[in-house]
Amino acid sequence: MAQVELGKTLKTRHITMISIGGIIGTGLFVGTGKNIMSTGPATIVSYILACLIIVFIMRMLGEMASTKPENGSFAAYSSRYIGRWAGYTVGWLYWASWVFIVGLEAAVIGGMLHSWVPSIPVWVGSVGITLLLTAINLYSVKTFGEFEYWLAFIKVGAIIVFLVVGALMIFGVLPTFEHNGFAFIQEAGGFAPNGVLPIFTGIVFVIFSICGAEVAAIAAGESEDPKRNIVRAINNVIYRLALFFVGSVLIMICIIPWNNTELLAAPYANILEMAGLPMAAQLMQIVIFTSLISVMNSAIFTSSRMLLGMAEKGDAPAIFMKLSKKSSAPTFAIIGSTVVAYFCAILYFISPDVIFYFLGNAVGALMIIVYIFIAVAHIRFRKQYEKTETEPLAIKMWLFPYLTYVTIAMLAGVYLCQMFISSLQAQFYMSTILVIFVVGSFFLRERLKKTTLTTASATRNADVE
Repeated sequence: MAQVELGKTLKTRHITMISIGGIIGTGLFVGTGKNIMSTGPATIVSYILACLIIVFIMRMLGEMASTKPENGSFAAYSSRYIGRWAGYTVGWLYWASWVFIVGLEAAVIGGMLHSWVPSIPVWVGSVGITLLLTAINLYSVKTFGEFEYWLAFIKVGAIIVFLVVGALMIFGVLPTFEHNGFAFIQEAGGFAPNGVLPIFTGIVFVIFSICGAEVAAIAAGESEDPKRNIVRAINNVIYRLALFFVGSVLIMICIIPWNNTELLAAPYANILEMAGLPMAAQLMQIVIFTSLISVMNSAIFTSSRMLLGMAEKGDAPAIFMKLSKKSSAPTFAIIGSTVVAYFCAILYFISPDVIFYFLGNAVGALMIIVYIFIAVAHIRFRKQYEKTETEPLAIKMWLFPYLTYVTIAMLAGVYLCQMFISSLQAQFYMSTILVIFVVGSFFLRERLKKTTLTTASATRNADVE
């Protein structure tokens, strides 16, 4: 099928801020403290390794996307360079992950609104914010970009303030806080108090926190200059990840002992309060709320574009290719993704500790599977490109193919590590079952399609006779 031509209304500043804000979510503000408590100061290694993996994956994706941007790019490249089954699998797994994230964020937002205004039921807040963001995405792509720009601006501003204040605390510049060195790290059990294995299993949680960097590559396809914006977004990933994630964790482990569960429950707010900043906890609650809305907004955008891309390849109903004449937004893909997200949110209220828990745990692992497919597709893309094309690539993966193979090995190793940690075994089995189910559904669908065509052909021949 021909590719649907989406509008090109996003500006370069939108793509720049979307690429920055895409990696800053509640996983950073809330999950970082939990990672430190489970791994100790050695969690900094988990973050460095996870960030490197994301940088490499983004580099591979950028190499392919800058050559020919496509709707639902991950699925499109997997389909073209691995096989149609791979594109089908990547598309549905990635779409399902982001749709679930919409439901997750909606449920959490509803809970936060209820805690602030008890008269607002949790489900009302969840449904209300979902309807608002769906309307923004439906109205126009430019509106989505502008809204996301300012949400990302707030998140980035909060992180920069935290990094500056944290650095001043460590170097003893602030009179309200006295840093006593790093002896507490050794006193609390050393650098890796729980051993080496949690460092690697922690990568799963970190990748789930970071996932979203690739949204910029999807959004760039609807910008004024897709190729230039993709290259710019990919090149800036390294600095963003190093500054926001590794920098934040480094400040936390330098100020708060890893076994101080009270302070690490809300590390950003507590460190700012330790620095003597007034109303730090309340301000961080607003920032976290903003992050939830931002992630949910991006999730609706991303899931709809993936659904559109799959419809183009015949892997989803053709109705999802239909665009709004006024806004050029994929209307039915947005609505379809949002409706499924509603059901995910309902699961939170029906069974938060069983069904919702298992699905939530599976999302991070599914992202690892998607990244493995991207890396394999990249190897085949580059080999084919070098055989058939002479024009230099706008962006290239370093040390090809060796670093790509190393990335695949790291991702596979992290995925398998889940089997050896009791708290991660459920998500390993859940995600593995989902992958097998999706792959199996592709071949079942193809078999049924073949059977239907054979039957139809036999019927036509019988009629002729």
